[in-house]
Amino acid sequence: MKNCLSIAGSDCSGGAGIQADIKTFSALGCFGMSVIVAVVAENTSRVISIQNVTQKVIKDQIDAVFEDIEVDAVKIGMLSGIETMKAVAEKLREYKPKITVFDPVIIAKDGSLLMQLDALDTLKKEILPFSFLITPNIPEAETITGMDIKTVSDMKAAAKIIYQLGAKNVLVKGGHLSGDAVDILFDGKKVDSFSNERINTKNTHGTGCTLSSAITANLANGMELAKAVEEAKKYVTLAIKYSLNIGKGHGPTNHFYELYKTKGII
Repeated sequence: MKNCLSIAGSDCSGGAGIQADIKTFSALGCFGMSVIVAVVAENTSRVISIQNVTQKVIKDQIDAVFEDIEVDAVKIGMLSGIETMKAVAEKLREYKPKITVFDPVIIAKDGSLLMQLDALDTLKKEILPFSFLITPNIPEAETITGMDIKTVSDMKAAAKIIYQLGAKNVLVKGGHLSGDAVDILFDGKKVDSFSNERINTKNTHGTGCTLSSAITANLANGMELAKAVEEAKKYVTLAIKYSLNIGKGHGPTNHFYELYKTKGII
């Protein structure tokens, strides 16, 4: 069994962040571990408050994992500010993980900022160069590039700009456009596109976290990048199709649909 580490924020309602990542790792046959960089008081409807973890505790958590357990892949999610990014970057330089997938969480479903915008330059300089893959959605890609993204052609242009900032591979997610959900993958040479049916549901809490952690697990399990993305999208599409109607807002995806189906739970 491969070991995957999530460095991200904690979602007490269980649908996104660290909780979504560990569920996804487990569903795809990996042992999941976590480094919590922020405690987010949120639910399916809103973000109430955020408490950042100190640099020391972030670095201690990373040390605790890497000094004891072989890490096959790392997923990085919410990094709310400059100090958090610097702490994570210091340890990435020290431990040099084989695979790092970065999901640049910037804005929550309710519009709340999960990353301080003055940290954008630090994100570009300190985190992007360590990213084997970065997986921004359209608003995140717009924030990173400074351009408006209205079409698939714009997505391709944005992917190329982000690649030039230092990421080895870029996946721009097109869920915010109309029509089928089309994602664009750029590896520095060629562009691949992935299209899946759009599921008509409001229960999409944590889909970005789930997709990036699914890709991380697939890469840890030995898949080539394009295949890892393709299979992760299939997994997320199924999780959304059979999403859980929990809470008053955007409910969570069903990370264990296949297991629940086998067990006769659903």
